[in-house]
Amino acid sequence: MAGRHLTKQQVNLYMKIRKEGLTQVTSAAKAAISERSGRRIERGQLQPKKGKMRKGSSRKDPLAAVWTSELVPRLEREPSLTPMTLLEVLQNDHPGEYSDKVLRTLQRRIKQWKALYGPAKDVMFLQEHPPGRQGLSDFTTLKKVNITINGQLFDHLLYHFRLAFSSWSYMKVICGGESYTALTSGLQEALWRLGGSPWEHRTDHLTAAFKNHKKQTIVEARKELTQRYEEFCQHYNIKATHNNLGEAHENGGIEGPHGHLKRRIQQSLLLRESNDFKSIEAYQFFIEEVVQQHNRRNAKCVDIERKQLQPLPCHKTTDFDEMTVKVSSSSTIQVKRVTYTLPSRLIGEKLRVHVYDDKLMCYLGSALVFENARVYPKDKKHRAKIINYRHVIGSLRKKPKAFRYCQFRDDLLPNSDYRSIWAYVNSNLANKEACKYIVGLLSLAAEFDCEENLGTFVLESLTLPANGIVPKLAVLRKKFGPPEVSKKAAVNVKQHELKKYDELLTLTVPLLREVCYA
Repeated sequence: MAGRHLTKQQVNLYMKIRKEGLTQVTSAAKAAISERSGRRIERGQLQPKKGKMRKGSSRKDPLAAVWTSELVPRLEREPSLTPMTLLEVLQNDHPGEYSDKVLRTLQRRIKQWKALYGPAKDVMFLQEHPPGRQGLSDFTTLKKVNITINGQLFDHLLYHFRLAFSSWSYMKVICGGESYTALTSGLQEALWRLGGSPWEHRTDHLTAAFKNHKKQTIVEARKELTQRYEEFCQHYNIKATHNNLGEAHENGGIEGPHGHLKRRIQQSLLLRESNDFKSIEAYQFFIEEVVQQHNRRNAKCVDIERKQLQPLPCHKTTDFDEMTVKVSSSSTIQVKRVTYTLPSRLIGEKLRVHVYDDKLMCYLGSALVFENARVYPKDKKHRAKIINYRHVIGSLRKKPKAFRYCQFRDDLLPNSDYRSIWAYVNSNLANKEACKYIVGLLSLAAEFDCEENLGTFVLESLTLPANGIVPKLAVLRKKFGPPEVSKKAAVNVKQHELKKYDELLTLTVPLLREVCYA
């Protein structure tokens, strides 16, 4: 075309089309050139314009005076020096001679020097992962994503198990930290859902699984299996391994996939249009749905790997901490710096407590007598309390004045409505009457299972514009208690005479049959 140089691609395309037998006009049109240019190409009169080769640099080297004499010796002594550091050295040693514009030139020059004369770099050795050989575990968090349970921010971790060959994954919501119970409960659940166990299990330097022994002759700590984790691995015939301290790339088989699954979770949350869940169980179900969708995409490889896994044992093994505690006279137990109330009938009993990551299960002998969600303190300096007024309301009803100075008085009140009611009656009633009223209110809530409705009704009654009259307990009992059973009309039953039996005995067999079947 006029005003534009032909390119090599156009010339080659034109000649290729001509060799296929098409005319000059058609070939020129397909190559986007004129017919005249096509004829000149065939006569050898027109060739694509060649660019002029640039010979050397047209600019004076700004580092010529200092590169060999000053910069190279410094790089040879310490190759980790950065271009910015060396530029600042030049600016200090030669004021006004080297501006910041030299930085890009210095970066290119140092990069080239390190490639030619610098120290050797670490080599990443790609690993083979035969099916069924290795499974990996790690803990991670959802960054920049706030999950809430019933509107309350939920601080948690995610346990992640993954098979190295097929990428089959399992995730579990962890309420506490990277503990032994979190690791083993998550791993055990993953193995049973998978239907088999790999020959090797790899983690990072988890203190829940490995312990350190320091000797005077050894600088670095030597890792050894903890007894509980070793017994766990023996139960599933798994060899436990770990990466070196500070070498995250050695556990790269799971570090990278963390990001893939977390992006899936974030995208699913966007589609869901809400980060709030009704319960931890609902959030766990959501996580499992996302992970299962990921596993379905690797179904063929998973089927191959399942055939190479070891069979599972006939039963699960211990994946919890075990403690023995005595129920105190205040109907409480202490577990991991947390106070829990128990039903008062257990006072004085020694209980065996199974401490899971998310719950407590208390046994008296072999009988399960109490189960509760596990709670964690804010930090190591604080303690926590889980007080259920239903466990102690029977005793409190007998001595209501004990409520006023009880150490966990505020924790006995189940929500903000009851705390507001207590503040009102404590200010407007006598001390004895205030205690009797709030204890009676808690007793009604426990007896009729109407905690929320009862608290709302009483608080609304106190805040009415009238005069804030406190509803009487007898009135509340009639309102929230079961309806009264109406008395039924008496039924008159006429008793037959006993001599009728004597008449039956005198009847013959044929007549008796007629009487019975009449």
